[in-house]
Amino acid sequence: MKTQYLKKMTKKLVADQFIDYLYPIVYRHKKMKTAHTYQDLVKNKIGLEIGGPSSFFKYVMPLYPLVKKLDGVNFSKLTVWEGDICEGFNFRFYKNRVGFQYITEAVDLSQIESDCYDFVLSCNCLEHIANPLQALCEWKRVLLPGGYMILVLPDKIYNFDHNRPTTTFEHLLDDYNSHILESDLTHINEILALHDLSMDPQAGDIFKFKKRSLENYFNRCLHHHVFDIALLEKMLTFFHIDLVSSDQACENIIVSCKVNK
Repeated sequence: MKTQYLKKMTKKLVADQFIDYLYPIVYRHKKMKTAHTYQDLVKNKIGLEIGGPSSFFKYVMPLYPLVKKLDGVNFSKLTVWEGDICEGFNFRFYKNRVGFQYITEAVDLSQIESDCYDFVLSCNCLEHIANPLQALCEWKRVLLPGGYMILVLPDKIYNFDHNRPTTTFEHLLDDYNSHILESDLTHINEILALHDLSMDPQAGDIFKFKKRSLENYFNRCLHHHVFDIALLEKMLTFFHIDLVSSDQACENIIVSCKVNK
């Protein structure tokens, strides 16, 4: 049942590949003016991307061409965004360059040793995680002292979350202390009531959207939480991670931060 459902959803990958083709054309004039400050953090270094690869890091903030090595993490062997994938050296992030693809939850990188990466990338991923503080804790763990995170999240002003309130840090902390699992649907009523379906055509009508939402553990399409830069700063401060820079570009909020251990 799960496989049939996801395979049906991955039909949209054909359209996504076309979008990926158009991305450099559509966004070439929107390339971040401050991209170079983020490029300096990853140049000739070894990193890990959670939930990638991402068109954002190809075109808006071109990082992939500069890295020495990049591995990837996805939660399942079958995802809406990547289709069928498998663990191994097949994480194709830029042209013919590949890294190791891990199949594991973003909140549980236990198969990866501590202190082994120079940087962690995440684009439009953290909002899909039920326990984002646990995710940050794990991402920090695998970073070397002095390593960097570059986090990109959707700015709710421009997407289907615009009616939803920004999540409070206290709520995220409760989730963290309660060890909330990725099967959690705490926000389902808020999402169903406030999600702007007119800005999310792939979700279908309210009945299809509700069905997809209730099966979120298998598809991970829900935005559990809504972020802004102030909330991200509190999250980073909780783990003694230093904010280096913050930006808003191409309907996203972006932060870079440095891990001190």
